[in-house]
Amino acid sequence: MGWKTLDDMDLKGKTVLVRVDINVPVENGRVTDATRVEKIAPTVVDIIGKGGRPVLLAHFDRPKGKLVPEMSLKQVLPALKAALPGRRVLWAEDCIGRPAKVAVGAMQHGDILLLENTRFHPGEEKNDPAMAAALAALGDVYVNDAFSVAHRAHASTEAIARLLPSCAGRLMAAELKALEAALSKPQRPLAAVVGGAKVSTKLDLLANLVAKVDHLVIGGGMANTFLAAQGVEIGRSLAERNMADTAAQILARAKAGTCTIHLPVDVVVAQEFKAQAPHQVLPVTACPGDGMILDAGPQSVARIGKVFEACRTLIWNGPLGAFELDPFDAATNAAAQKAADLTRAGRLVSVAGGGDTVAALNQAGVSDDFSYISTAGGAFLEWMEGKTLPGVAVLLGK
Repeated sequence: MGWKTLDDMDLKGKTVLVRVDINVPVENGRVTDATRVEKIAPTVVDIIGKGGRPVLLAHFDRPKGKLVPEMSLKQVLPALKAALPGRRVLWAEDCIGRPAKVAVGAMQHGDILLLENTRFHPGEEKNDPAMAAALAALGDVYVNDAFSVAHRAHASTEAIARLLPSCAGRLMAAELKALEAALSKPQRPLAAVVGGAKVSTKLDLLANLVAKVDHLVIGGGMANTFLAAQGVEIGRSLAERNMADTAAQILARAKAGTCTIHLPVDVVVAQEFKAQAPHQVLPVTACPGDGMILDAGPQSVARIGKVFEACRTLIWNGPLGAFELDPFDAATNAAAQKAADLTRAGRLVSVAGGGDTVAALNQAGVSDDFSYISTAGGAFLEWMEGKTLPGVAVLLGK
């Protein structure tokens, strides 16, 4: 792959600085979802097993370079201890300087140290070399286990990796391997599902995918924009009508290349945007002027299923309809179930990511059946767009 992993590093007796993402939801000082904390445990345990002392670097929320008490990582400490039972988890009141140095010096083998929010320092988000040097002075080896912030060129994700021997942690390595298999070196045919509300926020994504995938399924409000660009009446449906020319250009690029774009052929139409709103399934050309397209219809879902059956690899970002409203989650649920069934049967490699996508697949009950689901959000999208991720590039020596 080009990057090193923990297996390539000598960690015995060394202090290992580990960039993790434990930016978890907190209410009243308590973590409400510890998933991200739990996912870093294999890396931390393996470092200890190799004789290293793990020191965790992380951010929490957006303090913008200022010390904001309610954004302290200390409130994540109980969840971290729960994810690493039987281990002594220490705390430092700062991520650089004397408090951090003293805490590192007090570590014994088997201990884990969590440093305070890196974003309390303005140098973090500025990728300041002095900030990176202050962090690097605390350890001997750097491990990045936070793909979700790999699209940020920050002191704790990019500059520090130029100062210490560096590698990817278990979580980062698994993510990179899955993404490499899905888009960089996929088994073909390759399909992508792109949904959501706006074409304007996913222009780079669509442009990159049209040039790389064999089939592109477009759903949600984005599909309405493409339909309108083709002269289809979409009534009061969510769409970016000012993006019609851009949508037409993307369709033309696909036609000139080897990518087939799939849009709905039938739609679920309602008069209002709310759960259980009265609705009907209509041909895509029959949406009334006062109607709203809220989901793809059963014929469209059947066609999507045929596309999945013909492909070997699938990348998914965004729902096919208003999945947050019952029953307008039907198309997303059915297509997700089809992808899950093919994945379980060994016929499809399926990789999905993005906030709404993760929520939609969880709601459909198929998350455990996909080959890989990324919770990285922005980093996953930028990877799909074909952009260079600074936190990954530096691990490749770039």
